[in-house]
Amino acid sequence: MTDLATAFSLGAQGWGDELLAGMATTAQLAATAYACGLVLGLAGAAAKLSGAWLLRALADLYTTVVRGVPEILILFLLFYGGASLVRGLLQDLGHTGPVEVSAFLAGAIALGVVSGAYSTELFRGAILAIPRGQLEAGRAVGMGPWLRFRRILFPQMLRYALPGLGNLWLVMLKDTALVSVIGLNDLLRVGYIAMGSTRQPFTFFLAVALMFLVMTIVSMIVLHRLERWAGQGVRRA
Repeated sequence: MTDLATAFSLGAQGWGDELLAGMATTAQLAATAYACGLVLGLAGAAAKLSGAWLLRALADLYTTVVRGVPEILILFLLFYGGASLVRGLLQDLGHTGPVEVSAFLAGAIALGVVSGAYSTELFRGAILAIPRGQLEAGRAVGMGPWLRFRRILFPQMLRYALPGLGNLWLVMLKDTALVSVIGLNDLLRVGYIAMGSTRQPFTFFLAVALMFLVMTIVSMIVLHRLERWAGQGVRRA
């Protein structure tokens, strides 16, 4: 326990400052990727439920491919393959300097693309769970598409989708550890660096695990309150 206290201590005598900075980077990465995934998920669900066969086919292709490929491979494709692609395009335009891709940006996009594929199915299922009669009633009283979405579709879709979206957020929070392999100084990478410097793997990996656990517990509390808020006025069996 003394080693663990030293690991969490602030200042020059410990790694607490670095671990907290890595924790903040992990939280920022998860939030950015999750927001990107929500946008992609809403767009994907709208495409799957649209009357245009091309949009449905593209959405099906997106969710099938992304859910069938390991997350880390998508990360490598965007980080290394994206750098090569951008470098080739810039060379065609006459640019000969070095090209670097931000590890944070590549990680956020990769995890956002993965999250979006799962969010698509969550939103699609939530929309299909809403009784069609309610939307038809809104149309009958003169509500336009945007008003029906804001007053009828979105609140109920959110209530149905929140449990799944909460689980997706918790998975996303843990998946951020994958980005450490491309050099981002997130919580796991900082713990790995500290372990290499001090030769205390158990201490620092335990510290990283505890910090992930703290973020998970806080997230679960927030998600529980969000579910209660979204379910206000709903009769429970």
